[in-house]
Amino acid sequence: MRLEDYWGIGPKTRDLLADELGVEAAIEAIESADVRTLTGAGLPRGRATRILRHAHGGEAMDLLATGDARQVYKQLLELLGDYAVSADAADRIRILTPLSSEAAMIERLDDVMEARESWAALTDEEQTAVLTAFEQYDDAGGGDRAAVNAALRLRENGFDSGVFSPLADLDPDDLEDAMAALSGLEGDGDRVGAGAEDRLDSLREQLGSVEDAAATPENLLEEVQQGARGTDELQEELARVVTRETGVDVAQVREAMPADATDARDFVAGTMRTLASDLRGEVDEREAEVAAELSAALDRTQAEIDAAVTAVDEIAVSISLARFALAFDLVRPTFVEKDVCGVVEARNLFLDAADGAVQPITYAIGDHRLPVSSPNEPPTGDRVAVLTGANSGGKTTLLETLCQVQLLAQMGLPVPARHAHVGPVETIVFHRRHASFNAGVLESTLRSVVPPVSAGGKTLMLVDEFEAITEPGSAADLLHGLVQLTVEREALGVFVTHLADDLEPLPAAARTDGIFAEGLTTELELEVDYQPRFETVGRSTPEFIVSRLVADAADRSARAGYETLATAVGETAVQRTLADARWQE
Repeated sequence: MRLEDYWGIGPKTRDLLADELGVEAAIEAIESADVRTLTGAGLPRGRATRILRHAHGGEAMDLLATGDARQVYKQLLELLGDYAVSADAADRIRILTPLSSEAAMIERLDDVMEARESWAALTDEEQTAVLTAFEQYDDAGGGDRAAVNAALRLRENGFDSGVFSPLADLDPDDLEDAMAALSGLEGDGDRVGAGAEDRLDSLREQLGSVEDAAATPENLLEEVQQGARGTDELQEELARVVTRETGVDVAQVREAMPADATDARDFVAGTMRTLASDLRGEVDEREAEVAAELSAALDRTQAEIDAAVTAVDEIAVSISLARFALAFDLVRPTFVEKDVCGVVEARNLFLDAADGAVQPITYAIGDHRLPVSSPNEPPTGDRVAVLTGANSGGKTTLLETLCQVQLLAQMGLPVPARHAHVGPVETIVFHRRHASFNAGVLESTLRSVVPPVSAGGKTLMLVDEFEAITEPGSAADLLHGLVQLTVEREALGVFVTHLADDLEPLPAAARTDGIFAEGLTTELELEVDYQPRFETVGRSTPEFIVSRLVADAADRSARAGYETLATAVGETAVQRTLADARWQE
C-alpha cells in the first residue's frame, strides 16, 4: 500500500512522512494508530488524528452527515480526553470513531463496562497507584521502556485481573531482563548507558580519573616527587598515588610505565598516556561485550516487550473510558432491531460537565419499549415528533442530548441516561438553529439535510428551527415537506419549530410535543419544565411576557394596550400565566 492511498495524505504529507520516517515506518504508524510517531515526524496533531480516524473507521465516519453532528462528535472526544490516564491514551481516544456493526459496538461496550467495574472496585489508594504508574509512563516519554516499566510497577502492586488481566500472562523475569536491556542500551544499540553493568561503570570511572590526571602531568609529578628521592622511589610513589586516586590496580600501573623515559616528567606523562590507552581499550571491549549481552536479552524478550506495550496501551485506554463512564454515571444502552431512539432520564453531557443544573429528560421516537414508570410516558410508534415550546425551553438541548446518546452508543460507549433503547442508524442529521437569513444559507442547509434522508438508509433527523433561515410561510411549507419526507423514507426525526400550527395536518406517523414554561420570575426569567409533554403544543414565551407586563402595568392606558396584545396572543393562556405571576408575588 502507498502512503497516498490513505485518506488525507497528499503529495506534501507523503513526502514529509517518507523523509522523516520512511515509507514502511510511516505505514506502520498509521496502521497501528500511532499518533505520537506521526506528530513526532512533524505532522500537526489535528491532521494526524483525522488521518487515523479515517484509516481505522472511515466508513463509519459517514454517520456524521452534518457539521453540527461532527461538532458534537469532536466535543465528546474532547470530554473523553479529559479522563485519559496518559498522553498516548488521550491520542487513542481522539481517534475513536463510530463503529460499523452492532457486534463491534457490543464488544467495545463489554470492554468498557468491565473496565468500569474493575476501576470502581479499587480503593482510592489503589487508583492513585495506577495513575502514578501512568504519570511515570508519560514522564519517561512513552515507548517500549516506559511500557515495560509501567507493566512491572502495576504487577508489583497486584494489578493483574479485570481490566488489568492482560498483565497476568506477562513473565516478570523476562520483563526485568527486558527492562535492564532497554535501560542499558543507547543509540542504535551499540552504546551502553551508565548503570547497565557494575564492571563497565568501574572501568569508565577509572578511565575518567586517569584521563583527568593525564591532562596535568606536572601536578601529578609534583605530588609524586614530594615522597620520592630516587628513580625507584619515584616509580613506587607514582604507582601508589595513581592507584589511590583512580582505583586502578597497582600492577596495571606498573605495566604502563615506560622503559625509555628521558626524565621524570616524561616518565609520569608516558605512564598516564599508556594507562589511559589501556583502560580505553578495556572500556571499549567490555562495552561491546555488554552491548552484545543486552542485545541478546532484547532479542530473547522482544515478544514479551511487545506484549507489555500492547497491554499497557489497552489498559490505559480502558481505564480512561472507565473513568469517563463513572464520572457521568453512564449506563449501557440497549440495542434494538426496530427504528428507535429513546431515553429515560437522559442528561446532556456538555451541561453536566459544566456543572450546570441538568433536569433529566425522558423522550422517545419510534416503536420503543422503554421501562418508563412516569405518567408522562412517550407514545410509541411515532417516527417523527414536532417539538414546540418557549424560547430557552431546552428544545435544542434535547436534540443535542439525543445526538449524544445515539453517537455514543454507536461508538460502543455507555450513555448519559437511566435507560436507553437505540436502533443503530447509518446517518445522523443534526442541524442547529443558525441565525442567518439568506438564500445561500438556505441552499447549503437543504444540501446537508435532504440528501441523507433521501438516500433511503436508516437516518436520524434532528433539525432545530428550520424557519430561522427563510421566510416563515416558505419555512412552514419546507418543514412540512421534510417531515413528510422523513416519514416516507422510514427515518426517525425530531423537528424543533414555532410553526406547529402551520404544519397541520401532520402525517399519521408524526406527533406534536411541547415543552412548557411554568411561569415568570420577577426578573422576567422563564421557569421551565424541560420535560416535554407529548401530543400537545407547548406554551410560547410571548404569553408569559405579556402576562407580566399586564400584571406590572401601573398606567391604565398602557395596561389597556397590553391587554389588547393579550387578546392577540391568546387571552385564556395569558390569564392563566397572569394568575401564576400574581401568585409568585
